[in-house]
Amino acid sequence: MLKFSIKEEFNGCPCTGVNLEKLIRPAILTLLVDDEEVHGYSIVQKLQETCMFQGKKPDPSGVYRCLKQMEQSGHVTAVWDVSNPGPAKRLYKITDDGLECLKTWINTLEDYHHSLGMFLSFAKSTVSNRDKPEMPCKPK
Repeated sequence: MLKFSIKEEFNGCPCTGVNLEKLIRPAILTLLVDDEEVHGYSIVQKLQETCMFQGKKPDPSGVYRCLKQMEQSGHVTAVWDVSNPGPAKRLYKITDDGLECLKTWINTLEDYHHSLGMFLSFAKSTVSNRDKPEMPCKPK
């Protein structure tokens, strides 16, 4: 696989893939498919363990914001868990609409995967051709 070096000043730039904010939704929905109900903090921890985050902890406030938006759109439900001592916590569960949304994400990501593969081939060949020295003129 061809890898290019990354300049230090690009750390944190979207080009590094450090923030794939839109992909947090399908990641959360995927985690919720197998679980009955999950606390928000458990979702944050499980996201960190996914290949998408490669061991880096996602921004908890961003995850909670996304959960709230998905609750408002009907993709997850949330109930207060007051069964344990301490502050009440929200328990999240995927809905049927959320499952359908995840299926749509899967189709969309498959299409992106195909398009990205074609784009990567084009971009790599363009960069490789640019980095090659020009062929000297042949003597006549």
